[in-house]
Amino acid sequence: MKLSTAALVGATFISFSLQSQDAADAALRRWKDAAAAQQRRADDPFLHWMDQIAQRQLKQRDNEIAQVRTTGDAENRKQAVREKLLKLLGGLPDYKGPLNPKITGRLENESFTIEKVIYESLPGFFVTANLYRPNQAGRYPGILLQSGHVQEGKPEGQRLAANLAAKGFVVLAFDPIGQGERLQAYDPQLDGSAAGWGTMEHMQAGAQSLLLGDGVARYFIWDAMRSLDYLTSRPEVDPTKIGAVGCSGGGALTTYIGALDPRVTAVASACSTNSFKLMFARKVPNGEFHAEMGIPGFLAAGLDTADFVELAAPKPWIILATEGDFFTPDAAQVVYEEARNWYRIYGAEDKVQYFVGPGPHGTPLETREIIYKWMIRWLKDGQGDFHEQPVRMYTNLELLATSTGQVQDLPGSRRIHQLILEEFHSRRRKGTVPQMLSELRRLEIPTDTAAPEMKVLEETAGEILRQRVQFQSEPGVNIEGTLHIPRTSAKKPAVLIVADRAMTPFAQKIAKSGCVALELEPRDSPWGYDYRPLIGNWMAVTRADHIGRNLPAMRAHDILRGIDLLAARNDVDAASIRAAARGIKGIWLLLAAATDPRIRKIWLDRTPYSFSSSLERSVTTGLLDATIPGFVLHWDLEDLVKAMGERPVMWTDPTNWMGRIVAAGPAYRYRYVLGDTTDLMEVQDDAYIAELIK
Repeated sequence: MKLSTAALVGATFISFSLQSQDAADAALRRWKDAAAAQQRRADDPFLHWMDQIAQRQLKQRDNEIAQVRTTGDAENRKQAVREKLLKLLGGLPDYKGPLNPKITGRLENESFTIEKVIYESLPGFFVTANLYRPNQAGRYPGILLQSGHVQEGKPEGQRLAANLAAKGFVVLAFDPIGQGERLQAYDPQLDGSAAGWGTMEHMQAGAQSLLLGDGVARYFIWDAMRSLDYLTSRPEVDPTKIGAVGCSGGGALTTYIGALDPRVTAVASACSTNSFKLMFARKVPNGEFHAEMGIPGFLAAGLDTADFVELAAPKPWIILATEGDFFTPDAAQVVYEEARNWYRIYGAEDKVQYFVGPGPHGTPLETREIIYKWMIRWLKDGQGDFHEQPVRMYTNLELLATSTGQVQDLPGSRRIHQLILEEFHSRRRKGTVPQMLSELRRLEIPTDTAAPEMKVLEETAGEILRQRVQFQSEPGVNIEGTLHIPRTSAKKPAVLIVADRAMTPFAQKIAKSGCVALELEPRDSPWGYDYRPLIGNWMAVTRADHIGRNLPAMRAHDILRGIDLLAARNDVDAASIRAAARGIKGIWLLLAAATDPRIRKIWLDRTPYSFSSSLERSVTTGLLDATIPGFVLHWDLEDLVKAMGERPVMWTDPTNWMGRIVAAGPAYRYRYVLGDTTDLMEVQDDAYIAELIK
């Protein structure tokens, strides 16, 4: 069921009245139920399994929210929620230094003036911004305007900012990390980012932050707080009247800053404020699992999006949505319904509102005018005209605050990966191998070694019997693989190969040599891939992280369930089991082998050799698919090798985090380049295979 614009944008929302709210609530509940049934994909059982865990966690949270009945209860929960959020983020930077602001230019017209500004949120971490101010002298309310995920950054909200300035507000619009003049992987030869565009840079930094156990949102939030420092320092701004506005990625950051910074006194968050009750199993482009828009362990900590709004109560807050948005109105409605009940505890129902505008993701005219009206109401005592007016618009080039268009050209400029690397060095404390093994047990990598019940899905007879098989890795999670079985009755060595298209010929050769080979496919959520380069299956990784599970660790557990299957076979010599993997998957295998001595030898091919090296550059590939939060603060991949003791590790052609083979030391082996000697194409691999099964 889809509600028309007229049904949603009527007297209820335009006038902020609650008189017809019940009818809209009932309609949206029906829509919610239908949408949930449609969008939970039956063809993605792993996603469904994770969603079941998420819904249990959200149900437990609902039970806790139901116990909040007084302002005392609410204040106690708010304190606990704030502490949880800061812990999950890894805290906020501890820096009290100067902003060192510089005004680099001005654009003046008859309605307002734009000042081009640069300041530092951290030493050498420059923020580029445009300050819109009325031309008349005076003290005005301030608005922090946070950009959505557009590559140009701060010009995105120009029409809204200009209108607010014309209506008597001072507006600060700044470039988020990775957008506008703040590209973190800028390459002069590309005249753009080597990582792609803004959200790709966010996910690069997100993976590196997660490696330390932090949420990269800590840096985005800090930028916003420091931007508030600048805004409230301006002589024309009344620091007691500060609003925060943003859409999409900017809406998420507005939600964070509205909840965490008491200087913000009115909030308008658009096209982002959705409950995970509906959103967890939906495919949302750049959605609530994306880098700075997601917080590690969020659901496992007993939180949902409504907690941000409730943390701010009774601060005036309007949740904005659009009919055709992938951040769907039904999921925004869930947040609003809960927040409205929460605000009722404070006797402040009129301070939380909900509006659905027409059209797709974004801020159409109807939404913009609601934002003007909301800010006029709460920051200007209702005095002013909320209708949008024509304003002078400027090009992106005219709005640049730097002379070259990028902050990296400023003396002393630093990039976010350098901040994360600095954080790593300050917090690193070397751990022992026994401590590491204890951590891997906490991550539930080891199995109980019991043989899983195997189902044969398909069988192909021949010199080598091939069976397509399925078995359970843990309750509710089935994984599949292909067994290659030689036609002999004697007990045989066995090799587990983590499935990879390039490794399939190896499995066939291994079986022909007289070994049982299992090509194992660890769990995955195919719906999570969006085919962007460098970042892997970021949706599956971050969904798992939200529910308190680690996907690389779960995949290592799957590998050990494959070992359980092989070890229990009558035709396998359980004392002669080896394993092999390529690329990032080699890290999953290394995690498994470190915890289970039944794997007597492993072969890692073209696998990154070090976690810590991933922090040294602004661009990586596949890091999220290997990341264990906080692991690198105490151990690295070499410690996993040490945990294997005397068991051999063949590590061929080790790579950096861009897949390039690098000289990593004498413990590694390297192929020579074949060039056009195609008759020798398989000789080197055959030698490694022979050594593996020897």
